[in-house]
Amino acid sequence: MSGTQMERRRGLFPDLADWFGADFPRFPMWRPAPGIHPIPIEVTSNDGTYTLRAELPGLDPEKDVEITVDGDTLIVSAEHTESIEDKDHSEFRYGSFSRSVRLPGQIPTEGVEASYADGILTVRVPMKTEPPAGRRSIPVKRPQAPQAEEPS
Repeated sequence: MSGTQMERRRGLFPDLADWFGADFPRFPMWRPAPGIHPIPIEVTSNDGTYTLRAELPGLDPEKDVEITVDGDTLIVSAEHTESIEDKDHSEFRYGSFSRSVRLPGQIPTEGVEASYADGILTVRVPMKTEPPAGRRSIPVKRPQAPQAEEPS
């Protein structure tokens, strides 16, 4: 991972759902837990701050969205409940949504900010900057010989 750019982590093969799309018939072993949907996100890093943006349209951030921290992992969870009115057609997703993002270090207890506007949740996490990775030398020191006690 470089100093200011977050490395994209992708498997060797794309997700089959990406290849076939949502209309492709699903097999039980491919399906995530019922009612759990992934949250589309993007993560950027700039000037020692990691910014996570998550698409969560149609939610009340005070009631429906929860952000938790576990060490170096930021977890965004949300629930979108279906209205009771009859619908002729709906392509909205209802149920629980969750996404975990591992950052390159412990998430501090102070300074983390979250805001919600126009269906986008934005979480800003200040992170300590790490020294640049690269080759460096470590000096080897000899242990100090014990000093002889002087007579009193």
